[in-house]
Amino acid sequence: MSRDAEWDPAQYGVFGDERARPFAELVGRISGPEPRYAVDLGCGPGELTATLATRWPDAVIDAIDSSPDMIAAAQAHSIPGRLNFTVGDVAAWKPDKAVDIIVSNAVLHWVPEHDNLLPQWVDALAPGGRLAFQVPGNFDEPSHALLRMLCRSDRWVDRIGDVLQSDPILDPARYLDLLARHGCLVDAWETTYTQVLQGDDPVLEWVKGTTLRPILTELDQQERDEFLASYRDLLREAYPAAPYGTVFPFRRVFVIAHRNAP
Repeated sequence: MSRDAEWDPAQYGVFGDERARPFAELVGRISGPEPRYAVDLGCGPGELTATLATRWPDAVIDAIDSSPDMIAAAQAHSIPGRLNFTVGDVAAWKPDKAVDIIVSNAVLHWVPEHDNLLPQWVDALAPGGRLAFQVPGNFDEPSHALLRMLCRSDRWVDRIGDVLQSDPILDPARYLDLLARHGCLVDAWETTYTQVLQGDDPVLEWVKGTTLRPILTELDQQERDEFLASYRDLLREAYPAAPYGTVFPFRRVFVIAHRNAP
């Protein structure tokens, strides 16, 4: 996917509670001594990063995101000398010193061939340091399959047919193998959240905060309206509303890699 997409912190936050849950469960499984220096790679609007400063009150935390709009929103959570937010490319990130904990939440699926990047992040850890990340694993679900189909339809293929990439995520066993071969003790698992979303066309509103961003960036306003109307109809059929809300299953893949001390 395009990494130059226009990001909207407000749209991303529409389902803030649902988006926060995987982050909390990932961080909750990080064991070991409290860090002195931690990094959040792909911090978004900063609310979740701010919880790390509360959890690790003696740590200095640097957080980066490629979106200036996200970092502008995140600055409201900064703590001088303790919690810092900076615009940056996670794929090009190089720390100035060894890191005790690296956290990356729902970011790596935006990074092509991120499996080549993970060993570099492990190398950035101090001995005994930990890398913790989670990524969405729902690329074969109707929300994404229908989106790919629409992008590659006769109407849209010449405009946005190549914007979406195929499933960029490995399964937990492959992440475990990759990182274990690089000298880590690895805890890898997956969870499917059976979410019940509220509101009108809630699956569309969810996807507008994430996967749709690169597509909408490529289209003018008239094209956006036409594309969203077609996609909305497909989603309504795939995710019918019930009296209690709309069921939206969402698979997540979690990994915590503990770098062995020499």
